[in-house]
Amino acid sequence: MNAEGIARRLFKGSIWVSAARAITNVLAVLSTFVLARLLDPSDFGLVALATTMLALVTAFTEVSMNEALVRHQDPTPQHFSSAWTVNALRGLLVFALFAAIAQPAAAFYDEPRLMPVMFALGAGILVFSLGNPRRIMLQRDLVFWQDFVLNVSQKLVGVIASIAIAWIYRSYWALVVGIVLSQLTYFALSYLILPFRPRVTVKHARELMSFSIWLTLAQIVNTLNWRFDHLLVGKFLGRADLGYYSVGSNLAAMPTRELAFPLTMTIFPGFAMIAGNRPRLAAAYQRAQSFVSAIALPSGIGAAILADPLVRLVMGEKWEPAIFIIQALAAVVALQTLGSLVQPLAMALGQTRLLFIRSAQMLALRLPIVIFGLYIDGLRGLVLARIATGLIGALVDMLLVKRFTGLTVTSQLAVNLRALLSVTAMVIGALLLGHEISFDRTTTGLVQEVATVGMTCALLYSLTTLVLWQLAGRPLGPEAQIIELARNIFRRLGFSRGRSA
Repeated sequence: MNAEGIARRLFKGSIWVSAARAITNVLAVLSTFVLARLLDPSDFGLVALATTMLALVTAFTEVSMNEALVRHQDPTPQHFSSAWTVNALRGLLVFALFAAIAQPAAAFYDEPRLMPVMFALGAGILVFSLGNPRRIMLQRDLVFWQDFVLNVSQKLVGVIASIAIAWIYRSYWALVVGIVLSQLTYFALSYLILPFRPRVTVKHARELMSFSIWLTLAQIVNTLNWRFDHLLVGKFLGRADLGYYSVGSNLAAMPTRELAFPLTMTIFPGFAMIAGNRPRLAAAYQRAQSFVSAIALPSGIGAAILADPLVRLVMGEKWEPAIFIIQALAAVVALQTLGSLVQPLAMALGQTRLLFIRSAQMLALRLPIVIFGLYIDGLRGLVLARIATGLIGALVDMLLVKRFTGLTVTSQLAVNLRALLSVTAMVIGALLLGHEISFDRTTTGLVQEVATVGMTCALLYSLTTLVLWQLAGRPLGPEAQIIELARNIFRRLGFSRGRSA
């Protein structure tokens, strides 16, 4: 396939993935807001405790078969069956381990409700691990509409189940059942979308795992990196604070993560196809990364700006402690997109060992800083520690990109300069608006504040970006890509000049 064909299929893939993520994102936000109204913060804390422990157990048993299949030149049915067998054995192991630690964990946290929740989540992971391994080849072949059906369907089932149970019973089981039913839906649809009859074999297991070993180790360290703080909060600050922290962290990351994910997902196969041409790879990285930042930076910073009125309006005053968490972490997660494509870049180059080393170094740095922040100032100290380590992590990622592509940190920042300056203008405008206009805390006032500040931020970012792009001579970059995307959409909708004439 030539470069133009690859680019066209990547573009189409990004559209499908973006549409899926947009819908699932709306569903996730709707679910969080509704459940936050119906349930207590301690309910979220209880389930966050169980899902954190499950994430740690699954990370320690991760085998990354999907990535190995994507990189394989010509996988056969036996390769897929080997991957399925390894995943099934891993699912059984996770379920057994999680069941074994359920009672000790409940005793450690003095929370008897924890044990049945852990049993239910463990069973869900077991079913999920039996999913169709051939589905990943759709991603490798840059075919994404099936993923759209799969992702939207499983999210929709989970959201409907969670809200219905929460509405009727006002129980934390709403969160658990939603997760498990999503996993069951994934299992069923993965075989309906792409039929496959797996056989029990481990013939190619070693071959596939030779690639995935460093990804597995990196996943273990990454999970420790981003989950151990939940266990600390649950133990020393209580389930309510863990509820504020887990929900706040998730909402803070959602705008940036969900907007960056479609391109991150589709770019790995694209990078892999040109991995042997370093100048071309460096140019492709710059284009992709600047596009991600141009969208993710205003989204993340905008979420931080709107967090206060939006949380009070949608989730209620009982979630006020989560506001600072969202404000701080949404901003730092947005800034981390400056190096966010290092993972697919490293995977395309087969440099998974360096991803592990990076993760291990960040864990060694982050662990004492987070513990110190939690000890000194509780939840607030923990959030401040995450800000510091998040910014350091972004710099480490950019240094790793330099090693892979030769692009200096300065050149990586330069390609994002217009986005950074436009976000700065947006923040200044929001601060000036807040100084000039005082909104009351009634429902009407909060709606007015969200609408006014949100529209102001969107206009300031768009206009500043457009002016800076024009002053720079309209270079190739995210602005040109977005304009071309808009033209293509209008052309397909029949608004081209020829059609209108």
